Amino acid sequence: MAIANNKLNKTTNKSLSIQISLNGLSFCVLNLSNQTITYLNHIKFDKRVTPFRLLDILKDQFSVEEALQQNFQSIQVVHVNELATIVPKALFNESLIADYLKFNSKILKSDFITYDTIEANNSICVYVPYVNINNYIYEKFGSFTYNHVSSILINSILQEEQQSSSTKVFLNIYECFFQIIVVDKGSLKLYNSFEFYTNEDFIYYVLFTFEQLQLDPETINLILLGDIEKDDALYTILYKYIRHVEFGKHHIQYNFSTEPKNQYSDFSLIHSF
Repeated sequence: MAIANNKLNKTTNKSLSIQISLNGLSFCVLNLSNQTITYLNHIKFDKRVTPFRLLDILKDQFSVEEALQQNFQSIQVVHVNELATIVPKALFNESLIADYLKFNSKILKSDFITYDTIEANNSICVYVPYVNINNYIYEKFGSFTYNHVSSILINSILQEEQQSSSTKVFLNIYECFFQIIVVDKGSLKLYNSFEFYTNEDFIYYVLFTFEQLQLDPETINLILLGDIEKDDALYTILYKYIRHVEFGKHHIQYNFSTEPKNQYSDFSLIHSF
């Protein structure tokens, strides 16, 4: 989804992507002329904050971080929350947009609901963005593009898996929240997201998905993205129940003057450009 006016400086060669979550913020600056990531920064919160507090923290970052005070040719905002669902484009009716969410998400009558088109499989992501964040970005920069994180993830994964002949399960992990994407021979079989606060909650949701889709933990490849490492407790409990666990990697060939933590972290942020 794009919001446009003429405030952005089209003569500059920098693009900014901001990932927005109630658990933290992430920023990425791409130099378009040499395809180099020049700035990558994460702000993690001690606890989940309100959208109002989130906006205050975002404003503070723009006031103190020199890398965020330059001119940008384009701005991308990535909304990360559980308030999203995927609808086949052939079944999508914009006038019924709230109905797609109300059965699996807690939404309010006052919530603004919008959607992204996922080109890789001709589907629609219906979601609730952080409107106060969008309003602030519009006031500050004018033109910008925003998407739900699931749109970026699904589109990127399906493009990479389009020639695959196997079934794979992808987990994109954040603090207390993860998304699960199941791809069968290049086609999306399932997308879902879960909040968790213990390791036991986490593995329960993963194994429940395997059970519901009749996936064999002994044979299916599980690919990890996001905020997880091999010595983490989450990895240990996954490997206890699932035989084939591996880490994913970025498929976009950027240069990095600021390196990501590893080759599979910040996947949605880096793929948002």
